[in-house]
Amino acid sequence: MASLAACTLAAGLAGALGTATAAAEEPPPEPPSGKAAAVAASDRAAFSGLDGLRHGPDEDLVRTSVQPWANGLYFSSYETTYRGLDVDGADAVVVADGKGRVRDVAAAKAPLITVGTKAKVAKAAAEATARKQLAKVEKATAPELTVLIDEGKKALLTWRTTVTGSTAAGKPSVLRTYVDAASGKVAEAREQVRDATGHGYHNGDVTIDTSGSGTSHRMVDPTRSGLQCGGQNGTAYTGTDAVWGNGGGTNLETACVDVMYAAQREFDMLKEWLGRNGQDGQGGMVPARVGLNQVNAFYDGTKTNYGHNQANTEQATPIDVVAHEYGHNIFDRTPGSAGSSNENGGLNESTGDIFGALTEAYANNANDAPDYLVGEMVDLVGQGPIRNMYNPGALGDPNCYPQLSSGTEVHAAAGPQNHWFYLLAEGSSPGGGKPNSPICSGGPSSVTGIGIQKAGKIFMGALMMKTSSWNHAAARKATLSVAKNTYGATECNAVKAAWNAIAMPAQSGETDCGGTATDDFSMSLNPTSGSVQPGSSATSTVGTTTTQGAAQTVALSATGQPSGVTVSFAPASVTSGASSTMTVAVAAGAANGSYPITVKGTGKTSHSVTYTLTVGSGGPSGCSSSEATYQGTLADGQSEVQPDGSYYYSGSSGQHIGCLRGPSGTDFDLYLQKWSGSGWATVRESTSADENEDITYSGTAGYYRYVVDAYSGSGAYTLGLTNP
Repeated sequence: MASLAACTLAAGLAGALGTATAAAEEPPPEPPSGKAAAVAASDRAAFSGLDGLRHGPDEDLVRTSVQPWANGLYFSSYETTYRGLDVDGADAVVVADGKGRVRDVAAAKAPLITVGTKAKVAKAAAEATARKQLAKVEKATAPELTVLIDEGKKALLTWRTTVTGSTAAGKPSVLRTYVDAASGKVAEAREQVRDATGHGYHNGDVTIDTSGSGTSHRMVDPTRSGLQCGGQNGTAYTGTDAVWGNGGGTNLETACVDVMYAAQREFDMLKEWLGRNGQDGQGGMVPARVGLNQVNAFYDGTKTNYGHNQANTEQATPIDVVAHEYGHNIFDRTPGSAGSSNENGGLNESTGDIFGALTEAYANNANDAPDYLVGEMVDLVGQGPIRNMYNPGALGDPNCYPQLSSGTEVHAAAGPQNHWFYLLAEGSSPGGGKPNSPICSGGPSSVTGIGIQKAGKIFMGALMMKTSSWNHAAARKATLSVAKNTYGATECNAVKAAWNAIAMPAQSGETDCGGTATDDFSMSLNPTSGSVQPGSSATSTVGTTTTQGAAQTVALSATGQPSGVTVSFAPASVTSGASSTMTVAVAAGAANGSYPITVKGTGKTSHSVTYTLTVGSGGPSGCSSSEATYQGTLADGQSEVQPDGSYYYSGSSGQHIGCLRGPSGTDFDLYLQKWSGSGWATVRESTSADENEDITYSGTAGYYRYVVDAYSGSGAYTLGLTNP
């Protein structure tokens, strides 16, 4: 499966570059330009390590989308697979221009993935565990084996399934659940329902796009794919004419008029102001339902749904509430989707608020004048708006980034980014009847706004650089990069001032706005990995390219190499645009295994790429095809259980193969044990008087483990395992 993914990417790259078939005496073809050049540059960056994203030999990157942007820029999104399985939490975006220059990279950092791909927990058991997370279950998707990067630090083999239903409190829930495939416990559960409480708001007599003719009409948008509105059964409302609703606060057809109007204005705003083709980026959006019997409105990944106010006199369908829910649709359909932390959730809620304000400004409807209050027409308990973007603290939400904690509720956690957006769009003292906005401690004395349309364009561009590890630090870096690449130094410095004003500190590697282009470069490796037997070496070419400004001196270094491995460069420093030869030398005593080595180039800025070194062809000598490899170190007389001090489950009969390679001159032994129901029984052993032991055993389904014993001598060993 890994090779298939690699072939797919190679084909995509070939398609972008074109295929040269001319005779040798003919002139070479023109170099690619525009989208083809940007995609080719992005793929080269992705395959060369992507600032440290790619690691293991069993991992592949798959390009999932290419989105055009202003100034000839393109955003290419990538996701990782491992032995053919999806990897959640190791994604990336490359920004490149039509001249084939990489302008920026955003990547969710991930560890080397070495997990096995055979689950100990049955698929049905995992689904049963996932279903137990909700009080009432309507449906559940079939579990899929997936590698989860747990909090960006550890890779877990999990069963991923999405359960739809409701919580014990009766709230709707769409829970994406990851069940550990080894322990059967829930490793992570991500709530997909993003809600905002509100009441109905009538926009007056408006024009909306619906389908039909004569005496047959439906509330289905004829041009915006997927948009329709109806009741809780999911069917669009129908009528004998194109006149919808009666203007009443409790009339559900009227509520759909509000929804269609706001959703269509948001769609048009995205296209005309921000250069995005609809909420999903492909000309469409999810459908809508009204008549939810709750004081609520929400987005769940497949639809938006709208309830009523507490008095049940109006529906939750004012412009900013509808646009907020479809703002979650945008967040979900930009790279990285929606994450699981409260900080990520706060940024998601803020995204809904920002698109609500943008849509109000674009619609400029006299019945709902543009402002930066969220749900200002809502009066849940007589306290006015849900959130205040120019002064979140006025409603008890954090104004400043340092006020956030890991436990800040997600709607409250929207405060800092909402505050940042207002400062960027309007400034701290905008005048013209617009409210002043406070500046956090340590910030500038004042901030000058650049206008809501430019601010929205920068924010949309930053969302296209979003990864699964999205947080405020990443948002700061992305908005600075987009502002500079889209507009220039003035707008970039305005973005920086707005972040400083909410006390969001500067980040390592962020764009230097300046007045002129900052000297910068990109790096690549060819090849990006190598297999080396102990006592041998491998080489790779480290390439550098000047991406903006003048060429600069780049010093090369490497980290992450294991004991017994040395990395050298010839030359050790290059001028960007030149290349160096990297030599990876593996000493005779180096332990077998796969190791990610970070190759770093340091100049006025710094970049890194990853070289994956496999010592001993991925498995012990003589067992290079082992499915999994484990290392350990034993003193004379000690023993150790593998894999990783635990056991594995084989769900079918077949051969179990173990290959042990111990230190030269020692006597290491290997035992295969099976659980009998009350204890571990040795079913096969290899106890020759040397350091190498091989076991082949044909067994039935059950739980197994290996024991490595240092009968005589000490040192490091490698164990390769294959099981049915």
